[in-house]
This record gives sequence, C-alpha cells and structure tokens, in this order.
Amino acid sequence: MSSWKKAAKAGQKTHRERHQPESRQHLGLLEKKKDYKLRAQDYNEKQATLKLLKKRALNKNPDEFYFHMINSKMDKGVHREKEKKEEHTIDQIRLMETQDLKYISHKRHLEARQIEKLQSQLHMIDVANQTPNNHIFFVDDDEEAKNFDVAKRLETHPALLSRKTNRPKLSALKKVKLPELDEATIAKVEQQKHMAYTELRKRIERETGLTIVQQKLEMRRALKDRTLDKPKVIKQGSKTSAPVYKWKLQRKK
Repeated sequence: MSSWKKAAKAGQKTHRERHQPESRQHLGLLEKKKDYKLRAQDYNEKQATLKLLKKRALNKNPDEFYFHMINSKMDKGVHREKEKKEEHTIDQIRLMETQDLKYISHKRHLEARQIEKLQSQLHMIDVANQTPNNHIFFVDDDEEAKNFDVAKRLETHPALLSRKTNRPKLSALKKVKLPELDEATIAKVEQQKHMAYTELRKRIERETGLTIVQQKLEMRRALKDRTLDKPKVIKQGSKTSAPVYKWKLQRKK
C-alpha cells in the first residue's frame, strides 16, 4: 500500500507559480503574492504616518514656541542641527592661529610652576580670609553689653582684632621681641605683599587661559582624525571652556 502511495505521489504534476511572459520580460520579474503583501503593508504604514502628521499639523498651536525652532533648519526636507561657532577671546584666537600645541603646553607648564612657587611663599592666608569676622559673645545683662570690650575679652591688642590668624595674646606679645620698624618700612612690606598677590592672580588667570586654549587645540586635532566617526556635540565651546564631544565606542582590533 505504501509503495502505491509513493508511486502515485511521484506521478503528480508539480504546480509552479506563473513566470513573467516573454512579451513582458523587459519589465523585470513578475510580482508574486508575498511581494505584493510587503508592498501593500509598506504603503499602508506610510499612509497612516501621513494621516497622523496631517492631524498633528491641524491641531498645532500657531503661537507655540520651543528652542529647537531656532537651533535647527530644514535641509532638503530633513531637520538638521545648526552648527554653532565656538566663542573665543582675542588672545585665544591669536594663540591658536600663531602657536602650536607643544608651545602652549610648555608655557602652561611654566606658569603652573611659578604659581606653585608663589603659593608656597604667600600661603594664601590673606586671600582665603576675606569674609568678615562673626564671633558671638554672651553677656548677662544690658549693662555688661554696653561696656563690653572685645580686646579685653580676647586678651589681645585692639589692632589685632581684625585678624583671623596669627592673633597672639598680650601675655605672648610681652615675651616677643619685635624689631623696630618705621612706617616707611611697613608700607614697603605691604606694597611688596600686594604686588606678590597681584602677580599670583595674573599668573593664575594666564594659566587658566592657556589651559582652555590647549584643550581647544587638542579637540581640534581629535576632530581631524578621519578614522573615527563624527562625534556628538555635548557642549559648545565658549570663552571660558573648551567644547565637549562624545565619540561612539568602537572596538579596536
């Protein structure tokens, strides 16, 4: 019985899908049902998307505003982000146009060493203590508060009350032998200290500016690397900071 079934199945005719007639060979392959289903599905999805977009356009408020309106533009029917130009100071532009990365790095290293040297000498005591004194004293009555003497309570000289550091007591001052200095010498010392702090402030500003220029030049060099994909802009560069980019993680062989 089984051999009869095999023989009957072998004698059946194999039905195949109709091919493209010879007169229509120039039109390409004949579309089959599975091809039509895919084409119809794609067409219906596009029509549904167009219908939804038309509905959103009709319901849109003409007075609505969002920042992406001014940060993007239409390019050949596609929304693209506008490229923002980095902000630079005149000194930064001059350095980036005339000097290379090695020179900027060398100058920044020298400034950092000078700053470290000045900070070790000045200790930044007077700069760090710019906030006014806020010392609370408790008294028993109004009469004591009226006749209250801060220098007497702290047991120090009245000229030292404004200090937060190095404010010795009267007992310690009596044991110390102070050098005899005239007003001209004291004024000269104060002037030298003021000049030292001014130089330190300027060097810190110069070192900060060189650091920003170095970071911008390093970022420019990294963007010129054609072997990497174009990075995503996280933060645009400004006068006080370098731009921030995010590269796509790539596996290295």
